[in-house]
Amino acid sequence: MTDATAQSPPVASSRQRQLVLSLVLVVVTVALYSRVNHYPFINYDDTLYVTQNAKVQDGLSWDTVRWAFTTYHVGTWHPVTWLSHALDCQLFDLDPAGPHDVNLLLHVLNVVLLFWVLQRATGFNGRSFMVAALFALHPINVESVVWIAERKNSLSMLFFLLALGAYRWYTVDRNAGRYAVVAVLFALGLMSKPQVITFPFVLLLWDYWPLRRLSVEAEEQAADRGAPRFKFSRLVWEKIPLFALAGVSAAMTMNGLRADATKTWYPLGFRLECALVSYVEYIGKALWPARLSAFYPHPDHVPLWQAASAALFLALVTAATVANWRRRPYLLVGWLFFLGTLVPMLGLEGVGYQGKQGIADRYAYLPFIGLFIMICWGVADWAEQKHLPATILRSVSVALLLALGLTAYRQVGYWQSDFALWSHAAQVTDGNFLAENNLGKALLAEGRTEEGISHFYKAVAIYPDDPVGNLNIGIYEQKQGNFSAAIARYQKTISVTHDSEVKAAAWNNMAAAYRRLGDVTAAQQSQEAAARLSH
Repeated sequence: MTDATAQSPPVASSRQRQLVLSLVLVVVTVALYSRVNHYPFINYDDTLYVTQNAKVQDGLSWDTVRWAFTTYHVGTWHPVTWLSHALDCQLFDLDPAGPHDVNLLLHVLNVVLLFWVLQRATGFNGRSFMVAALFALHPINVESVVWIAERKNSLSMLFFLLALGAYRWYTVDRNAGRYAVVAVLFALGLMSKPQVITFPFVLLLWDYWPLRRLSVEAEEQAADRGAPRFKFSRLVWEKIPLFALAGVSAAMTMNGLRADATKTWYPLGFRLECALVSYVEYIGKALWPARLSAFYPHPDHVPLWQAASAALFLALVTAATVANWRRRPYLLVGWLFFLGTLVPMLGLEGVGYQGKQGIADRYAYLPFIGLFIMICWGVADWAEQKHLPATILRSVSVALLLALGLTAYRQVGYWQSDFALWSHAAQVTDGNFLAENNLGKALLAEGRTEEGISHFYKAVAIYPDDPVGNLNIGIYEQKQGNFSAAIARYQKTISVTHDSEVKAAAWNNMAAAYRRLGDVTAAQQSQEAAARLSH
């Protein structure tokens, strides 16, 4: 028997193990999320993306394609995402089961791809499986899977992971064709959601570990695998085309943000304080995923001690990972992966998202991979050093995954209806005016008018400049015959909103209210103001 023949069974066994582990990941992920097939659309951006979007509902027409590549609707540029929603409408019409199934399929693909990408890059089956399992079952990722409007998150992640896998393929045989594949996949990710804009920086981390292409001295041949190593400057130059793509995406994203007048802008110092505290909040939710919400209100201020404490904590962790950069390179890579990929979602560009939003569960979908790598590789190395029996480590791992899975299953249940989702959000957060607003809408849709209006009043009590809450209260007052009170609410709405559609609705309703009061001149002026906004 030749050496090659003798070595073939272990290789086949390894491949079989990878297939079995992949199948396990698929089964547990589908088991966790399968019931979303029966869930409805949600009254939070699903309207903007699907149910009230005529362009998307036209399906994959040439007009829709042109619109997808030229619009800044919802304040961002992501044509691939728009086309995916249009394809949903073409295939499933407005049945939410189809889009939910597509979202689940994308998440399953991301879970398996993450396992394969890590395994191929590192050679570790168990550790790679555990990272993928944490990604599959962590409760914070529920939002990205069950929310139809958040298709852009899982779609961009799909192309990110494909590009990351293709990059390793490129490093084996560096040629223009393979590099082009990486660039195209990255571009598709950017056109799905620009959160993957940090991909070229991730590749520089990947060059250091696990690919080990980075040499801190001169270019040399790696003794362990025969792969060439390069100086950092050369690796940076290698990625210039990818940085150029990122720059184009950044310009498009900023144009979209400027085009969306519904955003809230914050001063630089406050943005930096919020970013520091947000990092710590995300880490807390990674380690203890409790009180998760579809919306977290943006803070009005950050105490200096919180910002200082967060900065100190981040500095200490960074120093610890740098100190172990040779012995445990995965710690530094995982930590910088987390810090870096979260940057685009911290609001540092100066804009707060609609409704004065703070952190968001969906923003952790990509960055938490870095934390999962730190945890899985770190615990595995510690267990080896302590000669911990493999059965103990596996038992603890299974118990952890079971606990996360049960918590995530409960979190999935909150998305079964608008009422369940926003009731939970109002319970687990303080001062959540958007939860009160959307809870009011859900109750109105069920015909529970008085209950619904009470939540609109709670919303404007929390945030007096909330245009939607004021508009809804105005509509209610008008229906009750309280025309003067309704007009006051409409005037408030017009003074605080930059959204032309909301303003037009307020002007039109105000015109009707003035007519009922007999003020023909004011009614005509209001109608003309509404007409100007529609042109």
